[in-house]
Amino acid sequence: MYKVDFEKPIHVYFMGIGGISMSGLAEILLQEGFTVSGSDMKESEITEILKNLGARIFIGQKAENISDDIDLVVYTAAIHADNPEFVEVKRRNIPMLTRAQLLGQIMLNYKYGVAVSGTHGKTTTTSMLSYVLLEAQTDPTISIGGMLDAIGGNIRVGHSDYFVTEACEYTNSYHAFHPYISIILNVDADHLDFFSGIEEIADSFKTFAEILPDDGLLVVNGDMKYYEHVTKDLHCNIITFGMNAGNDYSATDITFDEEGHPTYTLVVKGEKQDQIKLHATGIHNVMNSLSVIAVADFLGIDRKYTIAGLARCSSAHRRFEHKGITENGVKIVDDYAHHPTEIAATLAAAKNTPHNELWCIFQPHTYSRTKALLDEFGQALATCDHVLLADIYAAREQDTGLVSSKDVCDKINANGGHAIYLGDFDSITEYVKKNCKKNDLLITMGAGNVDSIGNTLLKK
Repeated sequence: MYKVDFEKPIHVYFMGIGGISMSGLAEILLQEGFTVSGSDMKESEITEILKNLGARIFIGQKAENISDDIDLVVYTAAIHADNPEFVEVKRRNIPMLTRAQLLGQIMLNYKYGVAVSGTHGKTTTTSMLSYVLLEAQTDPTISIGGMLDAIGGNIRVGHSDYFVTEACEYTNSYHAFHPYISIILNVDADHLDFFSGIEEIADSFKTFAEILPDDGLLVVNGDMKYYEHVTKDLHCNIITFGMNAGNDYSATDITFDEEGHPTYTLVVKGEKQDQIKLHATGIHNVMNSLSVIAVADFLGIDRKYTIAGLARCSSAHRRFEHKGITENGVKIVDDYAHHPTEIAATLAAAKNTPHNELWCIFQPHTYSRTKALLDEFGQALATCDHVLLADIYAAREQDTGLVSSKDVCDKINANGGHAIYLGDFDSITEYVKKNCKKNDLLITMGAGNVDSIGNTLLKK
């Protein structure tokens, strides 16, 4: 594998530079004096930011974008072998690294590299930990899979020993990381276009945990089914968190304010300690925050900074993000949930906020996920008062004709829910205008572009 010498900046080309994770790595290299260029399929706010920082951006991926002065090419799983740039790079024999391999090499430059993993909750938990480290003035470097107001984007380049990043299990990319501390929030069935099933996913997380050095730390959900499997024969330090009192870190006396924000008493090894107030919503974020407190304690951060950081953290954009109230008094929230477990958690959080009826506009994400988890989608969404279905967001996939949003609609109704398939955004927008009433709560939900409906309703 090609090794980057960070003392000798070179010219690095990113295929898909406008992606949320790729752009973050590009920005880190720019800050370190590297020459950066790259391509994406369309212009965006992210590509404009990179241009302003000195990157050269090509719109469209073409062989002629690859020049003789490029020393290294970085690519993602979305780049296929027939991509014209990929073909040209291979022809020129230019060294290549995956996004994860580059991120792993960057992590080696930091004493305290923290990797936040789990099927759900990575971005929110990374946000929480970022707020805590910023509150403690540790000057961390942060790479997050969403836009975070505290750092003005998805990346922050610090000048200390602290580095925090998300670690995604898809394609086992996180196996290329080199963390000193890892968090495993949960292990659930997802990305079944890559994994054969939950057993292979659990094995993947175990391999990820085994990367940690003997003096490193694994902070892991002690309540999850695969806890024993993931932690068996590990040599690193292990701290558990969860709702059960037997965990090292747990919570009791949980209450919610009028916006659904939890307050709880922190319990460490059976001892009641501080009161924790969160600005994020839902019981699932109590769990996420427990993992953050455990990491902060291990790093020796004064608990007052942890408490203050968690109280300030409103999470990244598209994580139960309050967008505004329409002219006729409907509250609009946007959430990135695209897996049944995430959907159930988001809808449960919504029930703790004041509203009349709860509406959800759901845009399924990828055909493979929709087909594999069709029954689970039907069960999770049936708890909502009204569900409006948009067509599936294809992302990296092609329509196989084997599943559609109409199938999701049928499953919801079969489970006693109330769902309507409308398909296109214009039809959904018009239906909402006619049927949503004052003090209703409307959640646009999914990992695609469904959030644009909320923006239209709010006339943004």
